[in-house]
Amino acid sequence: MLCWLAVAPAAVWAVLRLAGLDRGPLVQALAFTPYVAAWSPIPVVLALALRRRWPALVAAVAAVALVAVVAPRGLASSPPRATGPTVRLLTANLLAGGAAPDTLVDLVRRHRVDVLVVQEFTPRAQADLDRLGLDRLLPYRQLNPLDGTPGSGLYSRFPIGDVGVRRHRGAWGFTQAYGTVAVPGAPPVRVESAHPAAPYAVDQVGFWRADLAAQPPATPDGELRILAGDFNATLDHSPLRALLRTGYVDAADATGRGFVGTWGPYDGDPIPPVTIDHVLVDRRIAPRTVRVLNLPGTDHRPVLATLQLPAP
Repeated sequence: MLCWLAVAPAAVWAVLRLAGLDRGPLVQALAFTPYVAAWSPIPVVLALALRRRWPALVAAVAAVALVAVVAPRGLASSPPRATGPTVRLLTANLLAGGAAPDTLVDLVRRHRVDVLVVQEFTPRAQADLDRLGLDRLLPYRQLNPLDGTPGSGLYSRFPIGDVGVRRHRGAWGFTQAYGTVAVPGAPPVRVESAHPAAPYAVDQVGFWRADLAAQPPATPDGELRILAGDFNATLDHSPLRALLRTGYVDAADATGRGFVGTWGPYDGDPIPPVTIDHVLVDRRIAPRTVRVLNLPGTDHRPVLATLQLPAP
């Protein structure tokens, strides 16, 4: 009985993850699937040590399933053949404008960022960033600063056209600034600052699913697209995987950096970080490197992706 009790959690978790049963309170729990996968071989060893054949078999199947779905995030995949210019893109959630503006501008300057997308972007944050010289580093912009958490922004070193703002209907009313960036030597690229609703409570899960479903799908035979920001979802959530299947690639996953947490700890609680900030790129774009940086004043870590675009 004790052996089966040890085996059951990983087995149930594997069923939930493989079946895509992220509903209600399970949405938050499934964000921690990589940690469960790392723990899952322990019941196998226990069952084998106790010579319990069937528990060992069930535990082994569960462990293999969980490891199989998460292990590729630590392995770089073969990028597409892209021969165009390289673009450095940084995404940062500013936590209702509370992130340190001097550090953010320093990150842009030091890493020679070409495109910056921000979430939870406020009028105060915009004023502070411009005062510190962001308007000179990234002079082209599509901004929607709002008090609190709904605001978003897109900054670029290159000209931006066809701009706009997507507004979600969730409880927080998050917005997503977007525009088409004209990178010399490459086709136009539609870049959007993604920020679907957070599933912080059971009654918010419906908004979360709706906002993720409303994200613009990739257009493999059309315009290049990049979605970058705080998705409030990990690769273990089925709505994000459905978005990827339209033709996107997660840059961190493609470069073997998919295990690096971008959110947490939470208010000092001893809860391990999870990866909910992503840079999703068209499959014709080659992710070269991804780095997760530090930004004081926010509970998110910015994600810097170096991307090589296809030639025209």
